[in-house]
Amino acid sequence: MAIVEIASGKVEGFEKRGVQQFRGIPYAAPPIGERRWRPPAAVEPWAGTFEATEYGPIAPQAPSPFHTALGAAIPATDEKGCLTLNVWTPNADGAKRPVMVWLHGGSYVIGDGRTPWYDGVHYARQRDVVVVTCNYRLGALGYLHLDDVLGDDFASSGNCGLLDQVAVLEWVRDNIAGFGGDPGNVTIFGESAGAMSTSTLLGTPAAAGLFHRAITQSGALAHVYPGPEPATEVAHDFLTEMEIEPANARALLDAPIDQLIAAQDALVAKQFGGTGEGIGIIFQPGVDGEVLPRHPLDAVRDGSIAGVPLLAGVTSEEMKLFITFASEFNEMSDEQLATRMSAAVSPGLATVVDDYKRHFDPDAQLTRVDLWSRILTDRVFTWPCVELLTAQASNAPGSVYAYEFAFRSTAMGGTFGAAHAVDIPFTFDNLSAPGAQFFVGEPTSEMQSLATACADAWTSFARTGRPSATGLPEWPAWDPRGAATMILDTAPKLAADPWAFARRAWAQT
Repeated sequence: MAIVEIASGKVEGFEKRGVQQFRGIPYAAPPIGERRWRPPAAVEPWAGTFEATEYGPIAPQAPSPFHTALGAAIPATDEKGCLTLNVWTPNADGAKRPVMVWLHGGSYVIGDGRTPWYDGVHYARQRDVVVVTCNYRLGALGYLHLDDVLGDDFASSGNCGLLDQVAVLEWVRDNIAGFGGDPGNVTIFGESAGAMSTSTLLGTPAAAGLFHRAITQSGALAHVYPGPEPATEVAHDFLTEMEIEPANARALLDAPIDQLIAAQDALVAKQFGGTGEGIGIIFQPGVDGEVLPRHPLDAVRDGSIAGVPLLAGVTSEEMKLFITFASEFNEMSDEQLATRMSAAVSPGLATVVDDYKRHFDPDAQLTRVDLWSRILTDRVFTWPCVELLTAQASNAPGSVYAYEFAFRSTAMGGTFGAAHAVDIPFTFDNLSAPGAQFFVGEPTSEMQSLATACADAWTSFARTGRPSATGLPEWPAWDPRGAATMILDTAPKLAADPWAFARRAWAQT
């Protein structure tokens, strides 16, 4: 058994499948009582040896069918013990291996770091890197801006989940050398809300210097409140759901978890039905003057991560995941389509919708659902990705790379297509992980070749700052002029500006 001494005490892991694993290590004190909606506090050192052999409980959240779909039983939630992380390493020795810190997705309201898709064995054993996954506070507990009702002591309450991620990176800086990792070569990466988190950290002052490369998969900076006003409005709506007057807001500190989650889910349900976007993200990071002094996209543009290599991309049909699981999208009349477009696209951008019809559906052959999916894929994912790439390209010339994951899943009769999250089993080389076939279909040799190439490229980027792999064409850097983009499919190819239409359509927003 491997024993590593870290700042808070000794931890004992175990070896499985040729990799040393450490599970459920606390990286912050329990965020309960007066610590609710406060920045993460340091862990109290422990005596003896902590047995890091079992995953810890996950952050409080409502049960989700996605846990089952991702190949995991619904794990126990526990506010007290949720701030833990997991480590996979080839060997807890003195080697300085690249470190990859994964931030899970889940629309900021569900998810965890123990999902089988995120298993780091193939990265560690075959590619000699150290992998860290983690839990962080979600939903109202992680992103509820309470400054207006609880005062300055809670000025950072709307970014607690983000601060948890910073605490993970601080833990890595202070402890990862004992696990065979290099604290001077840390890559942060994530998908969906994990990619949004990664992007936000790029412009978070407290995270400066804690990472050295970044990968964002299907998420950029489209979901950050630009100031405290909209986040404060959500907080007041939350109090209303809790039936608590603003003057009595301190009652939130002792409120039962099940009541908090019920109020949170009620707001998410209302938002999902009102925006027409099918995303429903209302608990998210925000500019608060404390943790985020300004919008992180502006910070990136101004050089907050100057010189830091960035790899960013999307899947070709992101929105098909959300549409597949939302029955109300299966049948849409022209009137319903118009209503949803009005909710998602401001009146001044009505011509964007007409442009999409002319460009993608000149013969009116697409279904309304497919047209809707195309528009929202670009609005919610592709265009924010382009904005992030553009912001960093001038600050890290020759070190910014773009991709589009175009493999179309064969699962469910091809319903998913190249949907949101279909890329994860490929980039982790985990096609055989429980639940993966539900999303991607029965693995074939061509699919395995793509998974090997993706994982090789991701770990090459972590090691060198360049995504290269056998089986992929030479991958040049992205810049706004050529916009070279790697198309990841069973026959990978390089494309020149495949998002040109999306760039033109949404540049006016």
